Amino acid sequence: QVQVAESGGGLVQPGGSLRLSCAASGRISSINVMGWYRQAPGKERELVAVISSGGATNYADSMKGRFTISRGSAKNTVDLQMNRLNPEDTAVYYCNVKITTILNYWGKGTLVTVSS
Repeated sequence: QVQVAESGGGLVQPGGSLRLSCAASGRISSINVMGWYRQAPGKERELVAVISSGGATNYADSMKGRFTISRGSAKNTVDLQMNRLNPEDTAVYYCNVKITTILNYWGKGTLVTVSS
């Protein structure tokens, strides 16, 4: 069993910043990919950013230059630094952990609200 927990969401003004964190725990030997996805009201879940075990990253176009994904200092953690946030970034942000090509786990999500 693997547990995934997100933290760091909240209310922020347009143009502000937030840092999200994700921690995976349980039966884990090695993680292939960790990443963030989001789901806004009335929209489907979409990719935000992912990072592989080798450090390769991939960002959705709207996040490039504003968001930075990185491995955390603690084992099996990942962070998402979000800068210059706008109201369109309002969504529930989910952490995804891929142990292998078959085993895939999701957190319950953390809400980010960008509003003045």
